[in-house]
Amino acid sequence: MINRILGGVAAAALMAGAAVADEVRVYNWSDYIDESLLEKFEAETGIDLIYDVFDSNEVLETKLLAGGSGYDVVVPSGTFLQRQIQAGAFQKLDKSKLPNIENMWDVIETRLEKYDPTGEYAINYMWGTTGLGVNINKVKEVLGDDAPVNSLAMVLDPANMEKLASCGVHFLDAPAEIIPATLAYIGEDPDSQDPDVIAKVEPVLTAVAPFVQKFHSSEYINALANGDICVAVGWSGDILQARDRAAEADNGVEIEYYAPKEGALMWFDNMAIPVDAPNPEAAHTFLNFIMDAQNMAAASNYVYYANGNKASQEFLEEDVIGDTAIYPDEETLQNLYTTSPYGPKVQRTVTRMWTKIKSGT
Repeated sequence: MINRILGGVAAAALMAGAAVADEVRVYNWSDYIDESLLEKFEAETGIDLIYDVFDSNEVLETKLLAGGSGYDVVVPSGTFLQRQIQAGAFQKLDKSKLPNIENMWDVIETRLEKYDPTGEYAINYMWGTTGLGVNINKVKEVLGDDAPVNSLAMVLDPANMEKLASCGVHFLDAPAEIIPATLAYIGEDPDSQDPDVIAKVEPVLTAVAPFVQKFHSSEYINALANGDICVAVGWSGDILQARDRAAEADNGVEIEYYAPKEGALMWFDNMAIPVDAPNPEAAHTFLNFIMDAQNMAAASNYVYYANGNKASQEFLEEDVIGDTAIYPDEETLQNLYTTSPYGPKVQRTVTRMWTKIKSGT
């Protein structure tokens, strides 16, 4: 049976001793895999799987850069992956142990070169966009039939947010996502590293922050699905999960996802092996298992995210591969942007600003 550890309950155990040969420890995002795959992995390999979850890149980075995390496989997003590679947090992959790497999609690998230039440290797990999850009926009740549901103006214009506060709005607790989106909204380069340009974000977000019910990077899924909130700025797959949970519950909640017309962040979540992983051999076994075309398809079919595995596409359900909110059309793809990690000095400025925005002080 899978040992599924939530949060930091087993932190002490993770630190204690070297991992035995038949154990692999994986640290992944919450609500991000079909758990039957984890059972399948154990059955096929005989390796015990300890599976822990997180809901922000910042939490993962703190553990990684402190060293001795105890994990064999972790799942950082692109900008964090790049910074962590530069910090020496990962070991190079032994591709001779990854025969299924031939299944990966060159289109996604090319875009990933921005973060892992030589392709030596990580494989793509999932990718998607950051956009707007909308309870379409509630939003139109509040803002009218011409509500700007496909525009960041819906959540960054205080006049709209003041009204939407009555039905509930959640933002990701992720400055690396929200700040670039705000820059795109005000017509600046979302990938700007200029502190003076980034500073333009503060008054925009400060004006709408009082109307944000919660800054959180996972709770919005259930909140949207249950009709507890009417808007979430979140990750495409999470919002589509909320859409489908609401449909299954037949609770009258109708959720739609929009990639903002001002441009949307294209993000990548990638699997990598920490430099001090207790069991890198088992880590490679896990990565190769995930890169199996049918296994990767099963993961995408469950979480409703696009993946970086070309061979998996023939096994994807039509409501995944055929949904342009998951696999965008060419026009939408051209309107997506990527971002680079902030340097240490800019990162400190961003962290202080984000804390100030959320706290209102």
